[in-house]
Amino acid sequence: MTNLMILVKRRSMGINLLKDIYGKEEIVKTVKVVAAIIRNNNKIFATQRGYGEFKDGWEFPGGKVEAGETPECALIREIQEELDTKISVGEKLDCVEYDYPTFHLSMECFWAEIISGDLVLKEHEAAKWLSKDELDSVEWLPADLELIEKIKVEM
Repeated sequence: MTNLMILVKRRSMGINLLKDIYGKEEIVKTVKVVAAIIRNNNKIFATQRGYGEFKDGWEFPGGKVEAGETPECALIREIQEELDTKISVGEKLDCVEYDYPTFHLSMECFWAEIISGDLVLKEHEAAKWLSKDELDSVEWLPADLELIEKIKVEM
């Protein structure tokens, strides 16, 4: 992949392509994920990634949707695996479509509440409960950042 590539979307066909200045195209992988906007006592739970390309960036917890899984079931499973916590999934807040340099992210985001568990960090480096006024106090990953204003309006 060259540095001089632009993203071309063919949404009607569900294909994301990178196209360089000479017209050469390269298919971009779409990653489907879910995220939980966990709220409790007028605060939102945020986690800091502990590994990978986006290490140290802040995000809403969640993960990849597996084949044959509904977004809601994926979210319940991911929060149980990553945080040892059982949640109830509420209304969908948004579906964020974000183009990272090497992949396209499709992230369905749901309000959630804790049913049981203590939010044990199994994969994350840190976590914080943030009030509406504190939501801008962490370095959000770009896709998650797109949700902040919507969350503030609904808090």
